[in-house]
Amino acid sequence: MEKPIRILSVFGTRPEAIKMCPLVKELQEDSRFESRVCVTAQHREMLDQVLSVFGVKPDYDLNVMAPGQTLSGITTRILNGMEPVLREVRPDAVLVHGDTTTSFAVALAAFYQQIPVGHVEAGLRTYNRYSPFPEEMNRVLTGRLAAFHFAPTALNRDNLAREGITEHVYVTGNTVLDAFKTTVHPEYRFREPALAELGPERIILMTAHRRENLGEPLRAICRAVKRIAADFPDVQVMYPVHPNPAVKGTVKELLGGLPRIRLLPPLEVTDLHNLMAKCFLVLTDSGGLQEEGPSFRKPVLVMRTETERPEAVEAGGVRVVGVEEEGIYQAVSGLLNSPEEYASFLRNPNPYGDGNASRRILDALARENQF
Repeated sequence: MEKPIRILSVFGTRPEAIKMCPLVKELQEDSRFESRVCVTAQHREMLDQVLSVFGVKPDYDLNVMAPGQTLSGITTRILNGMEPVLREVRPDAVLVHGDTTTSFAVALAAFYQQIPVGHVEAGLRTYNRYSPFPEEMNRVLTGRLAAFHFAPTALNRDNLAREGITEHVYVTGNTVLDAFKTTVHPEYRFREPALAELGPERIILMTAHRRENLGEPLRAICRAVKRIAADFPDVQVMYPVHPNPAVKGTVKELLGGLPRIRLLPPLEVTDLHNLMAKCFLVLTDSGGLQEEGPSFRKPVLVMRTETERPEAVEAGGVRVVGVEEEGIYQAVSGLLNSPEEYASFLRNPNPYGDGNASRRILDALARENQF
């Protein structure tokens, strides 16, 4: 029997964990592989919630999160922490995900030890190095360091080709659809008390926390949402608020205590996914929700000036509405007022695959002969 391929999967934030845990579970059940898991804990509490849901227990935990942490601090702590882990595990390949500082720093640490890197969710681009910041450059740099590239869509593959990356590229779909097999249930009961008894109102699931939206853009977003809640008495806005003090302060000032706006703590992934399955529309500046919303056949309005996921826009399930108050208000009110416009979103295909991305990634790794 051939020696199993030793894979070290490394991630550190909640969004990474949601998309990497299904892959880790597949690795653990596949005799072709020997699986090890390391978390950096770039996020701590929110990461641990996801690990608990999927039943994933890390073999290594760098626990790098620190009060007032900076990008430079995160990067250097991960580089220093990964060196002994890589020397001890001696993996045949390291898997990282997407566009976080964890992904870039781990890819660089593996490169320094000449260990091949597999980049899950490769090839997303806005072509604006400062938006989203620092994610755009994180994914570009990770792509240059990676040996294997697992692109969710054909458009992502084409982005890599334009940069001269044409070998060891695989179109797999997005592993977030794999996660739904664990997180979404028809008879699900919410853990968050505010969600336990949802009323008949049309629910808007809202998230807003990106670095580039802090300050006036976030204030404009909040003003638009305040108007929407005031003008549509059959609407309930559910807003899980990011723990960043710069987000919490603005949101509490402008939206705190208002009728039909519920400011919630960050939701566990099962609560979030099942709320998305029940909501009327998604209003977000997140990246991952642009993939998850279309999978639930929900309109997604993106409060940003561009997106690294244009295939969802082209498919018709996502619309970029900017960060100006009036533009956001008009986009949301248009969907609330027009059943025809709303129905047009429901007819659009999901561009992110069939929920078997993890299996395709494992098959691609098994076919590679660089180990």
